[in-house]
Amino acid sequence: MSVKAGAIVDALGGELFGDADRVITRLAPLESAEPSELSYLVNPRLAHLLAHTRAGCVVVAPAQAEEAKLRGDCIVAPDPHLYFARLTQLWKKVHGRTPVSGVHPSAVVEEGAWIHPSASVGALCFVGRGARIGADTVLKERVTFAEDCVIGERCLVQSGAVIGGDGFGFAHHEGAWIKIEQLGAVRIGDDVEIGANTCIDRGALDDTVIEDGVKLDNLIQIGHNTHIGKHTAMAGCVGVAGSARIGAHCTVGGAGMILGHLTIADNVHISSASIVTRSVLKPGHYTGFFPLDENSAWEKNAATLKNIHSLRERLKRLEALFPKDR
Repeated sequence: MSVKAGAIVDALGGELFGDADRVITRLAPLESAEPSELSYLVNPRLAHLLAHTRAGCVVVAPAQAEEAKLRGDCIVAPDPHLYFARLTQLWKKVHGRTPVSGVHPSAVVEEGAWIHPSASVGALCFVGRGARIGADTVLKERVTFAEDCVIGERCLVQSGAVIGGDGFGFAHHEGAWIKIEQLGAVRIGDDVEIGANTCIDRGALDDTVIEDGVKLDNLIQIGHNTHIGKHTAMAGCVGVAGSARIGAHCTVGGAGMILGHLTIADNVHISSASIVTRSVLKPGHYTGFFPLDENSAWEKNAATLKNIHSLRERLKRLEALFPKDR
């Protein structure tokens, strides 16, 4: 299966320099691409790879156009990363397997659930009573979509995800834990993607809400009554505790943690492995973790950190003995 370079530009735009009849058989990284394959350059710091790649054609930004032309065929586009994303969609449409609409015979759909005729429910899925699944949404294999949960159009839920499991709610009484029944549901907007084995808990009273365009990676935990704003993206192993409210266009790096009942403003970006312990009300990039070090050095630094408050108080007392105006 293949496509000509000229056909790619006809479909996606960009400016082709080189042979429009060049046959592209595969998309590949710069380092390993062969003469029949197409690759792309996003990071200008990797421009030195252009001189060594064997790719038949390369997608580059205008700033790298002259260098790319010297080594062979290229497509110049304002945003090579976006161009390549759209190229992968085109490639899958032409060469990939489109999910078949309908419900797989092995899936269990309870009475009262509603599934749009164009949606696809994969093998061994479970769809609970009162659930609603919108047009062109795909549930891959072994997805659990519990009772009364709602998902919009053009969504993708990867294998093993659990939508609408009980939130973690208990009252402590005389040394034991008394369950708080989770009476809400999960509401998911349009164009949302949910990774494999990710869990989104149903609300205790109100619903857990995932707005349009949200992208969640694999193995993410979203606690009950969390609200995630439009087009926010979270990488693998992120944990969000209950009742957190996260704004639109945010990102959370892998293994980032957000404590419960916090508010995160729009356009906040959390670095990988950071732990958010307070509300973040101003857009920006935030990082909070202790750097990796040799264990002996780490223990010494950790001990120092534990004593910073007392050291601060001692410094204040010393400053009081030596006023600045003397």
